[in-house]
Amino acid sequence: MELDRKILDHLSREDYVPLNQQDLVKALDLSKRENKQFRRTLHKLLDQGLIAKVKGDRFVQPKDADLVSGTIKFRQSGRALLLPDPQPGKPPREPLTILAEDTGVALHEDKVLVRLSDENKRRRSRDRRNRPREGETLARVIRVLQRAHPTLTGTLKQSRMYHHVVPDDPRIIHDILVPPPEKAEVFPKPKEGDKVVVRLLEWKMRHLNPEGVITEVLGRTHEPAAEFKAILHKYKLETTFPDAVLNEVADVPDTVRKKDIKGRLDCRKKFTLTIDPDDAKDFDDALSLEDTGKGGCRIGVHIADVASYVRPGSALDKEGKRRGNSTYLVGCVIPMLPQALSNGICSLVEDQDRLTKTVFLDFDRNGKHTGTTFANTVIRSAKRLTYRQAYAFLKKDDIDEIRGTPLPPAHQTGSTGRALTELDDAEMRKIQQTIRRFWDIASRMRNARMTKGSLDLDMPEVKIFVDENGYADRIESIENDESHQLIEEFMLAANEAVAKAFFEAGIPFISRVHDEPDPDKLYELREHMMTVGIAVGDLTNRAEVTRLLKKINEHSQSYPLKIQFLRSLKQACYRAQTDGHYGLYKTFYGHFTSPIRRYSDLVQHRTFDYYLAKHGLDTAPARVALKYTKADLDGLSEHLTLTEQNSTEAERESVKIKLLEFFEREVEKKDKTVFEAIVTDVKNHGMFIELTESLAFGMVHISTLRDDLYTLTDDGSALQGRRRRKKYSVGQYIKVAVERVDRFKRQIDFHLVEEDPKLGFEPAQKVAPPSKSKPKENKPKEKQKDKKQRRNKRNR
Repeated sequence: MELDRKILDHLSREDYVPLNQQDLVKALDLSKRENKQFRRTLHKLLDQGLIAKVKGDRFVQPKDADLVSGTIKFRQSGRALLLPDPQPGKPPREPLTILAEDTGVALHEDKVLVRLSDENKRRRSRDRRNRPREGETLARVIRVLQRAHPTLTGTLKQSRMYHHVVPDDPRIIHDILVPPPEKAEVFPKPKEGDKVVVRLLEWKMRHLNPEGVITEVLGRTHEPAAEFKAILHKYKLETTFPDAVLNEVADVPDTVRKKDIKGRLDCRKKFTLTIDPDDAKDFDDALSLEDTGKGGCRIGVHIADVASYVRPGSALDKEGKRRGNSTYLVGCVIPMLPQALSNGICSLVEDQDRLTKTVFLDFDRNGKHTGTTFANTVIRSAKRLTYRQAYAFLKKDDIDEIRGTPLPPAHQTGSTGRALTELDDAEMRKIQQTIRRFWDIASRMRNARMTKGSLDLDMPEVKIFVDENGYADRIESIENDESHQLIEEFMLAANEAVAKAFFEAGIPFISRVHDEPDPDKLYELREHMMTVGIAVGDLTNRAEVTRLLKKINEHSQSYPLKIQFLRSLKQACYRAQTDGHYGLYKTFYGHFTSPIRRYSDLVQHRTFDYYLAKHGLDTAPARVALKYTKADLDGLSEHLTLTEQNSTEAERESVKIKLLEFFEREVEKKDKTVFEAIVTDVKNHGMFIELTESLAFGMVHISTLRDDLYTLTDDGSALQGRRRRKKYSVGQYIKVAVERVDRFKRQIDFHLVEEDPKLGFEPAQKVAPPSKSKPKENKPKEKQKDKKQRRNKRNR
């Protein structure tokens, strides 16, 4: 038995009483080898929160001392939540609330040990901040088990007595004290206003600020280059690859050779298209169409064969596995694989031979799916299209009008192949007929999927474009139109087909899992929807969930309500077992279609080769057919889930920073831009809003509403003027302009723009910021004296 298991088993015995280290050694009757490892193992279990130390330096299980370990998540107010660690064989525990004064020396995302607080005592407290809200369980931090971020990024500031770093993350509410810049052991020396990296020193007392040492200067705060470096540092992202990886890439051929094609199904004569975003540089999927007679057709879903160039165990493979996936920051991609592969030999560029793995889907004349086959193939894309161009082929009949669709930026370098203006009418018609046939099949698949119970969880997206200096320049909304849905349906079908084939063959593989939501969360969601006028039944019934989504899509507050809906669901993850996908309503599902940017798909491709070899479907010589064990995939799935979550958080932060940057430049404009917004919530201090185009969140403070005195209505759904009775309600559309932007708090304030039928929209009267000190009142000296005497008497 392993020593850590031996210790845990002993502490869990019913007759166990807390023992100190020396007595625990005796009670365990350890061997000489175990005795040497005991102290190190004990400290490891302490750091993991699996055991706890109580008075007298005695050791117990956390639950025996009302202790809980977990990850602490702060809010800007200073309050925090503890997300308890999962316990094997036990249901997940609800988050615990930690008040600001009970957070100890913990920082955002630290691993901590907490003790449950006496709620009755809290309820009796005179301080309202100490009173728990309905349903909250309070706790206080006992010990920090592990710092989440030994180093932080922030802005160097100078006060009268000392220098300090203001952390970038507003949830880290303490400034970090640092030595004067001239004492920093970095070059160049930091200056006030610089973005820096600070290493935290040991922090023992909450009433004193934490201290640190500056280890790196990233540039001037709020400049694009400095903000970019800060994100890279925070999320441990790297833009360069190790030399060993680059050396291996140098040996990869630039073109597909004859020997590479041997044993593959030749699909180069099949009419094949790629459809991707305007600015895409790596094309990992393509579609082909061929008639099968009697009105039927076969659609080939071709996916770049990255596995042919990334061998298991190579430096390239290890680096791809470590990164887990590509990360898409605003204006920049941190690729999983070097560009020589991702944008080169693995990218399905126009008019070039490329190695692929293919799922062939057969359909009859009525669009009914009749069969699926798999193969390793070689293709040659006839045309690279953008979503915009594909949409034009679907919706427009005039060929010349389609030719006028905007070109993707990469056409300037010629990397996208021929422009539509270079194609003759016959070629244009062939593309149009093919895309419309694709959509005919895809639309039937989509309707069938939604009818069966798949949830329409597509959200509106925005894309932020930057100028040559890296500053946010413009924002465009991206609609999930038919051109996007066309590609999505065939990718979903290929992913499901491969996963199902692996399962039926008894081959272990990585599933993309989306667990069923918690019934309590669904009940809370149902109650919330009632407050906005949406009545539905039991949401554990799938039919009611699809009915709810339909009502949300028709509601004036569609976007915020859909966000609320998504928050009630669990996050999708990778798992080495077929636990199903709740959102898609599929039993078998795995990622297969994006091996350039997801390591999970690369693993799936190696399993695909094993499947073909096992069934005698691959005649290629010396193909690497790798079978992963379930034990291999368990650890790999957990790792890939974590890397995906890390990239998602980095991408969100990148968008947030660029939105702040964009609106900060709006403040500086003489002629303010007027934005349409929807009121998402109201409080006694103002309205929370969301812009309909950029989906940016902000606030209209009540102090900017100068035409009346506004107060919250009794039901809390609107702000109403006392004199004019004018209302601003949740779900109402309004016009706003930017008032101010706080980059440190990451907040955007707006003011209302009032509509004038003659003049258009005019900004409401702007309000000067409140003075920090009250102006002196011109009161008679006698009254001031009387007031002073009353105050002194009250103080006595």
